[in-house]
Order: sequence, then C-alpha cells, then structure tokens
Amino acid sequence: MTRDSYFKSFILVLIAGIIWSFGVIPVRHLINSEIYVFEYLFFRGLTTALIITVFLFFREGLIFYKNFFKMGFSGYVGSFFLTLTFIGFIFSISKTTVAVTLFMLATIPFIAALLGYLILGEILKRTTLIAMLIATIGVFVMIYNDFNSGSVAGALFGFLAAFGFASYTIAIRWNLETPKFTTVLIAGILCAFFSILMLEFSLQSFEKMPIQNVFLSMLHGLMVSLGFILYTFGAKHLPSAELTFLTLLEIVGGVFWVWTPFFGINETPSLLIILGGMIIILAIIYYGYSFDKKVKKI
Repeated sequence: MTRDSYFKSFILVLIAGIIWSFGVIPVRHLINSEIYVFEYLFFRGLTTALIITVFLFFREGLIFYKNFFKMGFSGYVGSFFLTLTFIGFIFSISKTTVAVTLFMLATIPFIAALLGYLILGEILKRTTLIAMLIATIGVFVMIYNDFNSGSVAGALFGFLAAFGFASYTIAIRWNLETPKFTTVLIAGILCAFFSILMLEFSLQSFEKMPIQNVFLSMLHGLMVSLGFILYTFGAKHLPSAELTFLTLLEIVGGVFWVWTPFFGINETPSLLIILGGMIIILAIIYYGYSFDKKVKKI
C-alpha cells in the first residue's frame, strides 16, 4: 500500500464521519420519535438501499446484481451486524440524549481493535488495551444518571449499535473481495423488512406517520448511504481499529450540532455526560497518539 492510497483512504473515512455526524439532526426533529421508530427505520433503510442500488447501477451497470451471488459468508454476516447498528442507533437516540448515544458509539474503535486482533490477527497493542480501559470508565461515568433515571435502555441500545458497526467493519475486512456496497444494500433491505414485521405485530399503520417524519427519514437515509460509500472505499487500505477511529468525528460533530442553536435543538449535555465524554476523548487522544505511523499492508 502506497502513502498516497493511505492518505486518500484517511480523507474518505474522515469525510464519512462528518456526514454521519449530521444524522442526529433529522432524528431530533422527528415528531414523536418514540412512537414512529419502526416507520422511521423502514423509510431510512429503504432509502439507503435505493441510493446504493442507483450508485451500483451507474458504477457497474445492470450486471451489479451479480454481486448478490458473490457475497459469501462474511458479506451476509456484515449485513446482519450493520442491520443491528441501524436498529440500535434509532432506538438509543429515541430513549436517551444524543450525547449518551454518540459517546456510546465512541467505543467502536476499541471493540473493532479487539475483534480485529481475535479474528483477523491485526496487532493489538498494550496502549490499545489501556485506551479501552479509560474509555470504559468514561462510559460508566456518562451513563450513571441514566441508571437512576430509568433510561439505561438507551445506553444499552447505543452499545448494541457500536458492537454491530465494529463487527460489520471486521466482516468487510475479513474478505476484501466481498462486494461491500452490496453488504450495505442488503442491510438497508433487512432493516426495512424488520420494520414491516414489527409494524404488523404492533398493528400500527404507515398512514399515521407525519409526512415530516417521512422526509426526515429519507434525508437520514441519504446521509447514511453517502457516508457508507466513502467509508467502504476507505475500508480496503486501513486496519479495523484505525478505520473506525477516524469515524469518531461523528461523535464530536453530533454533540456539537445538537448543542448549536443554529439547528434549533439546543440539547445541553449534563455535567456527568461532559465529564464522561472528556474521559472518552482522553482515551481517543491517547489511542490516536499511540498509532503506528508506518504505512503497512494489512
């Protein structure tokens, strides 16, 4: 791997994190988000699948459908875990604050580092383990109030989303020949299918969902798909831990956007959330500082 390809991958994944950071804005502007979770998941998943399909059509032509036959075990595993990420994120952010959800997602690089070592044999350094410990302390500080307020479910769903995304990253790096864009497409379809099933069991109807929520769901699907297109291009040249580490800009940006009056959300994090977040950021800084700067082919 050349330094040029490494740098391009670095930039692509960094931009993906910035795009994803804006995802909290449409979610927070939903009308009664806790009521329309499954409808939201349906439209966001369907939009993501459609955009990836259009992208593949223009990139590969009509033969893009052949990618479905090349998925392999790792591809379908990646789709499954990415579906868990989609579901876990919306459930988390509808049950707790944006700060708690996003800082739970900050554990992704540490989960990916551990899984990358166990499954792919990627090097797990002592400094990584120390960073994981620091981040874990930060997470417990951050969700302390949630245990007392009864919204711990939001933090747990956030961790589910983090584990799912880390596992998805491992899956697409497991076999570099796996059609990675098709993996995202299938995850969008699974998310929409899951939503339909849950709506059938809950006897709810799409007709009741406000049109504003539909457009916001589709907008978020656009952000998700664009981010994954860039993330997938960068996945080939970066180790799992470093790949997920660069997306942490989503965490910083997300908390900032909901705090900024410009977007009309004004969600101010509590002192413990700020303290826990600072501890996690300290772990991220320590972890980033310990990166091996040598460019190596994985």
